[in-house]
Amino acid sequence: MTTRPIDLMRREVLAQPAYAVAESAGMIKLDAMENPYAWPGELRMAWLEALSDVELNRYPDAGARAVTAAIRAAHQVPEEAGCLLGNGSDELIQILISAVQASGRPVLSPIPTFVMYEVLARAAGVPFVGVPLKSDFDLDGPALLRALEEHRPALVFLAFPNNPTGRLYDPGLVAEVAAANPGLTVIDEAYAPFSSHSFLSQAGGASGLMVMRTMSKLGLAGLRLGYLAATREWTDALDRLRLPYNINALTQRSVSFALAHAAVLDEQAHILREQRARVSAALAALPGVRRVIPSDANFILFELAGGRGHPVFEFLRVSGILIKDVGRAGGMLTDHLRVTVGTPEENSAFLTALTEALRS
Repeated sequence: MTTRPIDLMRREVLAQPAYAVAESAGMIKLDAMENPYAWPGELRMAWLEALSDVELNRYPDAGARAVTAAIRAAHQVPEEAGCLLGNGSDELIQILISAVQASGRPVLSPIPTFVMYEVLARAAGVPFVGVPLKSDFDLDGPALLRALEEHRPALVFLAFPNNPTGRLYDPGLVAEVAAANPGLTVIDEAYAPFSSHSFLSQAGGASGLMVMRTMSKLGLAGLRLGYLAATREWTDALDRLRLPYNINALTQRSVSFALAHAAVLDEQAHILREQRARVSAALAALPGVRRVIPSDANFILFELAGGRGHPVFEFLRVSGILIKDVGRAGGMLTDHLRVTVGTPEENSAFLTALTEALRS
């Protein structure tokens, strides 16, 4: 007799689709919040030289000590905070949820937000509570505070700025939510290189805040490295759930190299912030664009009028420009599209194609 997935897996897990990544070969890729810039040629050669003596026949440093020290120095992680590395932020989210799995208390987050909070909670059999944002995609403070009191979550995830909206919530309200939360508050600062505010300096302190970051948006998406700054008591406890050797040797050496040349990445982030302002202004001036959501990230969410979200997405895709049709999620995201900020040339091509799409 053949054993099938339905015989052993929970039905709610089988009912949800796998994480989908769109085919992008040959297209202007503006769908995944990646840094569009490669390293300059001379820096690339220096990076390859830095990798030349990595011993691939040996396991990597299990504690990733050199790259952790480089991250702490480059990002000014507070000395009192522990620093736990993950294979991207996704692994850290999974570790956090696994840690509270037996508490009987839910994971809570404003919605819409980064989908993996809910996906990984449900995969672990942990209830997920979503608190809708206001119509302008800002935090609904009173509703969130009521939800904390009612559900007493084990974990609250606050993407700051949020994905897919790009909004940066009021830091005072975020601090109020963290103070009222009976469980753990994780501030997900994936888009910190493009944001005007950070809670990292408070991580590991009396507030109990945990701050999670990733190297992906900075320009190292292919390396898959995230980190969590929190009290040492919590990072030590969570380390018991981390898989051995989770950060491979090439990633460790590459991130250390990149942080030693952080000025290049910082300049790229500066250019992208300037381009974000340019694209936002151009979108706001286009007939047929109902609204542009203020963004502190490296992407922009905008709404089209008259049910045109998906048709315009398809027009752009056929034109060789791939953005994200977040409107497929429905609800308050209906007819919203999300575009990653690219190079000036990529942004011009996007705006030209979008203008044509809205005229057709």
